[in-house]
Amino acid sequence: MREFSESYLSRTREGMWGDSRDALEPLALDSRDRILDVGCGTGELSRVLAAESPGEVIGCDADIDLLEAAGEHVPVVASDAFQLPFPDDTFDLVICQALLINLPEPAAALAEFARVSRDLVAAVEPNNAAVEIDSSVDAERTLERRARRAYLDGVSTDVALGADAGDAFETAGLEVLETRRYDHVRTIEPPYGELALVAARRKATGAGLTDDRETMLSGGLSESEYDDLRSSWREMGRTVVDQMETREYHREEAVPFFVTAGRVD
Repeated sequence: MREFSESYLSRTREGMWGDSRDALEPLALDSRDRILDVGCGTGELSRVLAAESPGEVIGCDADIDLLEAAGEHVPVVASDAFQLPFPDDTFDLVICQALLINLPEPAAALAEFARVSRDLVAAVEPNNAAVEIDSSVDAERTLERRARRAYLDGVSTDVALGADAGDAFETAGLEVLETRRYDHVRTIEPPYGELALVAARRKATGAGLTDDRETMLSGGLSESEYDDLRSSWREMGRTVVDQMETREYHREEAVPFFVTAGRVD
């Protein structure tokens, strides 16, 4: 599976669930005794679960460094999603957030979730192909779309799983109860925070595209097409920095997430 840094998770999950938790309502968190958050990362969802549930929340991830951050908020255990170190029926809810999109066999992971759950399994997964961008820099929306398309073409897992996660639930033998949509909207506007400044610098230097170069090229993008995209990307980034200096820059990104809940048979 793909791996992510703590800074990446902080940048992409900033503010998530801070505006509304209605999409989590089918999980009946206020009645849960034991919850397992698989692929918890730095614990963004774990903290929400702990706040909404009177029971125990345990975070699980294969990355020890990420678990160190999550462990400041909930008990944690190191494990991958396909071999959870718990007996059958240990939890009454097993959940993940943005995990299945990074796994080669999401249904196999869900089957393992079902093994250790005596009631519900849930997944909070985005459709990364349907992200919407609005920006004061005219070129940003077009370039983001080009870069995203090239990146998605090169990723080997289904990063657009989103609302279709129910298919994987059914393959795993779970009864799909409901799917709800939650739009994670991230806004950048003055005064600019540190994460926004870092993102702008990465655009101006092309660092973000450099990180994704191998993936983009494996998806069919040619070397010359990549170089052209990166050159335009850096020029766009410099415009972002210029607008930030005059406090004119604003950007809104909406990522559609889908909360799918399934019952263990």
